[in-house]
Amino acid sequence: MKGEMKMNSVGEECSDLKHSYDKCFNKWFAEKFLKGLSSEDDCKNIFTSYQSCVKKVLKSQNINIAEVEKDVLGTSEENHPPP
Repeated sequence: MKGEMKMNSVGEECSDLKHSYDKCFNKWFAEKFLKGLSSEDDCKNIFTSYQSCVKKVLKSQNINIAEVEKDVLGTSEENHPPP
């Protein structure tokens, strides 16, 4: 799309994968999902690669991935700040 603003990933080394996934997802969403042609995301492989890259970056920055992935919504921890 013309004039589209691209947001980079948490790790610069993951930005190309993020942009590829964003492009794939937006196309799938507009051309298939919204038209009822597909309920399965065609971009799973790109997302999996991007997710793996982000996890490596988080780990290299000593960010606890378990804390990032922790489900908080709907629990007693939802309205409390992180430790």
